[in-house]
Amino acid sequence: MKNNVIFKSILLVALLSNGVLSHAQEDRSKEKGWVNLFDGKTLNGWKSVGGKAPYSIEGETIVGRMTKGTPNSFLITEKEYGDFILELDVKLEGNQTNSGIQTRSHLDPNANGGLGRVYGRQVEIDPSERAWTGGIYDEARRSWLYPLDLNENAKKAYKQEEFNHIRIEAIGDELRTWVNDIPVSYVVDTIDRTGFIGLQVHSIPEKLDGKKVYFKNIKIQTSNLKSRAFPKDVYIVNLKPNEVVASEKKSGVKLLFDGKSSNGWRSVNGDKFPAKGWEVNNGELKVLKSDGSESTNGGDIVTKDKYAIFDLSFEFKLSPGANSGVKYFVTLKEKTKGSAIGLEYQVLDDKLHPDAKMGRDGNRTLASLYDLMTSNQDGRARRSIGEWNRGRVVVTADNKVEHYLNGVKMLSYERGSKEFKDLVAKSKYKDWVDFGEAKEGYILLQDHGDQVSFRSIKINTSN
Repeated sequence: MKNNVIFKSILLVALLSNGVLSHAQEDRSKEKGWVNLFDGKTLNGWKSVGGKAPYSIEGETIVGRMTKGTPNSFLITEKEYGDFILELDVKLEGNQTNSGIQTRSHLDPNANGGLGRVYGRQVEIDPSERAWTGGIYDEARRSWLYPLDLNENAKKAYKQEEFNHIRIEAIGDELRTWVNDIPVSYVVDTIDRTGFIGLQVHSIPEKLDGKKVYFKNIKIQTSNLKSRAFPKDVYIVNLKPNEVVASEKKSGVKLLFDGKSSNGWRSVNGDKFPAKGWEVNNGELKVLKSDGSESTNGGDIVTKDKYAIFDLSFEFKLSPGANSGVKYFVTLKEKTKGSAIGLEYQVLDDKLHPDAKMGRDGNRTLASLYDLMTSNQDGRARRSIGEWNRGRVVVTADNKVEHYLNGVKMLSYERGSKEFKDLVAKSKYKDWVDFGEAKEGYILLQDHGDQVSFRSIKINTSN
C-alpha cells in the first residue's frame, strides 16, 4: 500500500510538471458533483452581450477590460441553470467602479440598440468605500434587494486588489452569498427559478478605460446540493408577501399581520378593529382614502401587544400624495385629538404631500424620525409611488434605534440621549414629558386620511 501511494504521488508530480493538470484542475478533480464552467483555455459555453467591453483569457483567468462609451457588458453562459451552488474567484482593479455575477438572469435582446440588456439578480462586487460586495442587486429591474447596510460586519470581507472567493447558493426561492467564507446576504424571492449565469464589466467614465476585472476557478454544482450553515443573526430579506420561512422562524421572526385577517390589531379607541376606514383584502392591510385629515375616519390601529426591544419590518405602498406613518413606543396615555403619540417612521409621498416641506431640514420626509431627525436622502433607497417599499425599525437593549428603507440605513439615534432630548425640545413633541422614552409600547399604523397599504409586517424580539 505504501509503495502504491508513493507511485501515485510521483505520477501526479510528473503530470503537474508537464502541464497536464493545473493546480486548480487537480483540486477540482477530487471534488464530486462540481463542473468547471471555464475550461481554462477557451470561452466555449459563453457569449458576450449587452455591451462592447471585450473578454479574453490570460493564463487560466477570464479577463474583462473596462471600455469607455459602452453600456454594461456581460459574458453569459449559453446554458441556463435552476438550483445550483456556484463558486469563483474575482479580482477588480481599482476602487472606483464595480462588477457583479448574474444569477438566474435573462436577456432583453432588443435593448441597447440590439446589443441586448441583461436583467436579473446580481451578486455585487464593490471595492469602493461603500463596501457592498456580496450584496444582491436586481440588475435593470428592481434595484437593490440586499444592500450591505443590512449586514455591516460583512463589509470587511472584500480584499482590495486581490482575488476574492465568492460562494453563491441559489436553491429553491433562496439566494445566499459568501465572500471569503464570510456570510453576507440572504434573499428569499418569488421570481426567476431558472436563468443564465453572467460575469459583468460595468460601464465606466473615460478615466477608467483599460482597467480589468478577473474571474477564475469558476465551478458549479447542480445536484445533491448541501446548503452551508448561515448565522441566525443575519437579517433575511423575504420578498414572499406575508410569509415567514423556516430560517426566519429559527431566528425568532413572527408575523404581526397574517395577510387574511385583522387578528392582533385593534383601534386606538377600543378593543376591536375599526368598523370603517380600514380593510383587509388581497393580502393587504389597507387604510382607505377619506378627506386627508389625521385620524378622523377609521382612526389609527395598534398591536394588541407591547414591545420594548425589537426588529420590526414591514412593506408599504403609497397612493399619489399619501401620508401615513408607523409609530412605536406608543403608550396611549397621552391625550390628543389627532393621531396617537409615539416615535414615528414617516410614510409619505415626498413629492406631492406638503408635509415634506414642513418641519426642519426635511425631517418630515419618507423614513425620517418624524419632526425630529431627517432620513438619508439618497434617492437609490426610494421606490416609485405605487410600488412596494420595505421599511424597518430596529431597537436594541441599549436604546439604539435605526430606520431602514429598502435595506438602506436612513438614520440612527439613541433614545433618551442628550442629542435626542435636544431634538425633542425643538419639535412639536416638546410639551410631552419624557417623549419617546417609554420602556415599552404598542406599534401603530396611522390613518391620515390617505390610501396606504401594508403587508409583510413582522417582528423579532429575540435579539
